[in-house]
Amino acid sequence: MREFVFALEYESGTNPVADVLAEYPATSIRSLSCHVSADSLWRVDHANGSDEALEALERAYETADYFADCLVKDDCGADCEVQVLDRSNETLVVYTYWERTEVCTSVPHVALEHLGDGLLFETYREGRRYRWRIVLGNDAPIHDFFGALGDEVGECTGMEMLRLTELDPARNDADTDHENGLPDEQREALHAAVERGYYQTPRGVELSELADELGIPRSTLSYRLRRAESALATSFVEADDSLEQLTVRP
Repeated sequence: MREFVFALEYESGTNPVADVLAEYPATSIRSLSCHVSADSLWRVDHANGSDEALEALERAYETADYFADCLVKDDCGADCEVQVLDRSNETLVVYTYWERTEVCTSVPHVALEHLGDGLLFETYREGRRYRWRIVLGNDAPIHDFFGALGDEVGECTGMEMLRLTELDPARNDADTDHENGLPDEQREALHAAVERGYYQTPRGVELSELADELGIPRSTLSYRLRRAESALATSFVEADDSLEQLTVRP
């Protein structure tokens, strides 16, 4: 088995959910499940953010011309169902289902047509960036799929291939797509910040310059670094406390 990871980058005004995430950079969405058949697509998404951001997200999901993951920019005529499964403090869980028309297509549908059955999908959204992770067989024609996806995406959405790797069962994080407990976006931001001297004194690069180099908004980079720093600091303190407990003598 292999994993193929790539990202889409939506231009302003081309996707209502991406527009909300760009307006509220501390908000993110990850998929709890994503399933596709030749005629339909259904998924469950889990969003984290402020109450104001989640209210805006809920409205975006319920927009009449929005169908989760449909790549058609105009009204495709699909029948769509949206249901909020959970709406609590800083959490929104949404179920979406739509039946495909002759003009409808999506990332999972293009994958189904070119890579075959038995695919596993995982997604993560932050700002205008939409990362996809697909687990698939070793012989699947990745380049045919990515080329066909590029044709469907068109000009209003950028595409970036991130990695294609063999799945190693010895890795503890093989099914979570995390390293050291950090999501890929935070880990990559942290690596870039260290490599470019952001944490040096004096700094080797300013935050705005690093954000331009990475091709992401300054606010998004700042948020990712703060979240990564918080996670690493918490992990350090917890490990230090555990060490103190082990060394305490009665």
